[in-house]
Amino acid sequence: MTINERLYNLRKEKGLSQEQLANELNVSRQTVSKWETGESTPDFDKIIPLCEFYGITSDELLSGKKDIVEAKKEQVHNNFARNIAISVGLYICSLIAIILFAAAFNQPIIGVCLFFFIIAIATTIIVYSSITYSKKKKETAVKEGKNTKDESIKLVTDIIGIVGLVAYFIISFATGAWYITWVIFLIIGLCDTIAKLVYSMKNKVEDKNE
Repeated sequence: MTINERLYNLRKEKGLSQEQLANELNVSRQTVSKWETGESTPDFDKIIPLCEFYGITSDELLSGKKDIVEAKKEQVHNNFARNIAISVGLYICSLIAIILFAAAFNQPIIGVCLFFFIIAIATTIIVYSSITYSKKKKETAVKEGKNTKDESIKLVTDIIGIVGLVAYFIISFATGAWYITWVIFLIIGLCDTIAKLVYSMKNKVEDKNE
């Protein structure tokens, strides 16, 4: 794909007319038209504004290739989001399974077994995805020279929150004791506090050793 084709596609994705884009970049509509037909290419002083406007890198605009680091980060985010969505779907399916086997087929034992089996799969996916996501983010942050300590503890507390929320719904639906299962949220808060304290102490020890 040539640069003029990329410029045309990018404008169409934004839903803009040539005149609207021209106004954004302080050029004439004819200039935009020439860019898109290949009669001319954007001047150097227009490359950066174009990239900023479309939210892409200059390499992506000129060669059609995304920045390698950004592409990897986007892939990691997409994979993590996909796995979380799959896990949520499995949790919902587990509730459907136990209700279906208990009510429709009068096989509550099979329903309970299937319920816990699906829950185990969903939880495994969340834990594995979280660990992988944390590792990839840490590698990317190290390459970019960023501090990864705050991001690591945030991920840990996020995992505690997700697992706690899942446990809340599972226990509540299984027992029907909604009036008391709210205590789980207090336990989640306590676990978050403990995790932060442990992490803080660990970082202080590491800082002393450096």
